[in-house]
Formats: sequence, C-alpha cells, structure tokens
Amino acid sequence: MRIKNYDIIPNDEVLRYYFYFMQERMKIFWNRCYSSFPLTKDPILAKYKFTNVYRACDRVSQYLISHVIYSTDSVVNERDLLLQILVFKIFNKIETWEYLMHEYGPITVSNFNVAKISKLLTLRQQSYPIFSNAYMMTGTHKRYDHLTTKHEKWLTMVKEEFLDGNIVDKILYSNSLEDIYNLLHKCSFIGSFLAYQYAIDFNYSSIFNFDENSFVRAGIGAIRGIKKCFHSYGKNYEDAIFYVHENIDELRSKYGYSDFKPIPAHQPTLLDLQNCFCETDKYLRAKLPELKVGNVRIKQIYHPSPSPIVLTFPPKWGITEMNNVCTQPSLKESILF
Repeated sequence: MRIKNYDIIPNDEVLRYYFYFMQERMKIFWNRCYSSFPLTKDPILAKYKFTNVYRACDRVSQYLISHVIYSTDSVVNERDLLLQILVFKIFNKIETWEYLMHEYGPITVSNFNVAKISKLLTLRQQSYPIFSNAYMMTGTHKRYDHLTTKHEKWLTMVKEEFLDGNIVDKILYSNSLEDIYNLLHKCSFIGSFLAYQYAIDFNYSSIFNFDENSFVRAGIGAIRGIKKCFHSYGKNYEDAIFYVHENIDELRSKYGYSDFKPIPAHQPTLLDLQNCFCETDKYLRAKLPELKVGNVRIKQIYHPSPSPIVLTFPPKWGITEMNNVCTQPSLKESILF
C-alpha cells in the first residue's frame, strides 16, 4: 500500500459518479464494437466529447501506436523513434504529422532541420490549425523569446535541449518511468503534465517496458476532479489516484458499479485512472454544476469521426486483436471512436 486509508476521505455523493463514468463510458466503447445502438442513454455522455477510459484507445494515441511507433514503413533507431514520438506529440494532430511526412519525409536526428520544418508548418498554418486543442501548449520562455512562432520555439527547444543537450541519450538509459518524466521535465515548455504524458508515450514503444502503475502525475483537469470527489485526498493529488487503484474493486462494489468490462488482460492503470478524474470533472460540470471548481462548462461537443479505426496495442501488453473479442464481421470497417 502506498498510503494509509485514513489520509483519504471520499465525498461519497460525488465519487460515485467517477465509477459511474468509467462503467458507462466503457459500455459506450463496447457498444461501438458490437454496433449496438443507442450507444448510451445518458444525455451528457451522448452530447459532449469524453475520452475513452483507456487513453491508448483514443484516436490520436491509436495513430501514434500504429503509424509512428510500430509503423512498418521504415526502420528507425531508438534515438530517431523517440524524436518522432516527441515531435508527433508536440502537435498531437494526425493531419499535421501526415503533412510533415508528405512534405518533409521521415524525421530523424540526422536530418532534423528546424528552419525547414518551421517553414512548412508556417505554410500549413495559413489554412489549417497545426496544434491540437487537447493540451494547452505554451510557447513562452525567455530563452526563445527571439523566435516568432510557437512551433519554431518548440522545434528549436527539441533541437537544442532534447537532441544537442543529450536528453534523448539520458532517457535511453532511464531506469524507471519517473526517470523519463524527470528528464523531460527539464526541457523548456514541458511542464509536469506534458512530461508525464510524453513519458507514457515513450513507454508505449519497445524501447522501454516500465510498469504504468509505478508512477503517476495528476494534470490540472484531474486535480479538479479529485477536489470534487474527495473531502481529503492525502498528502498530494496522486495519493487519491493510488487510493482508487488500490481499492478499485471494493469501491466499485460500494457505489454499485461492478459491471465494468475491461479490455482483455489489461485493467485500467494509474494513467487511465488519472485521465478518468479529468473526464469526471467534465461530466460533473453538467451533472452537478453547483460543484464549481475551475471551469464551469464543457467546451467540446461530440462529433463522430467518419473514418474507421482498427484497435492496435503495444505487442508487449499481450492483448489479442480486438476483432477476436468483438465478433461483428464488419468491425474493421465500422468502429468509430
């Protein structure tokens, strides 16, 4: 046990919605697999955009895993792969990555040219957004104030700090997920939340195989959710996440949500539980608007994507292909996440 339970005092009337969200959002996932409609009877979940219980199931993470990390198009070395993961995640937008691959070609340590990539992105930005709105990407640091665009600042940071500053080489010799986090956190613009997210993305690769349940960092959205769900959450916000992880079966039973159906052979990890606190915070803005902690409205309306997705997970997870679980013949053509 990481913590003593008496350091944690749940707000039962609110925390129950956390487990409700996990169960109902997972039901939506499986209903999509089996083409079972309506996906949900919950008007909030039907109207607004909520990420999956499992971060790895979200569309951008799926693209990263299948088209960047485990792409069969080219063979890259470990340094090149970490660079590609980082560049992809900085923009976190599939269209931006595909544009760069088409106009610039595979990004490697040896050909990483900030001026050329920045010029291409400046052209792209005239017609399309190049950054995702999933994360708040700052571009303010006195070291890079002489540069004009946010994307040039980020790319210059990657060149000067991640590559030339040998952060990438130190990461390759990391002994834990927390080591990767700490090294990324040293880079300008990469705060605690992004450092944790990027560390997880690196850990999806075959380079590392650290336990996702060994380390967690709560993001701003998760912190809002934790504040709503607990009267007391321990010495830090991460204590609340560990508490849920260590007592999840008991808590599901307590609140009446024991019908959670996980992905085969892969229970939600600390990462996923952290993410669900963020999504629960969003859900509670509509369900219990009187709980005013930070943002008071949900900004993103749900719009189903017209493109299909075939689920892919890191091979080391040992998850069999999802079409062995979802038996619908049209699965590969029809799953929309």
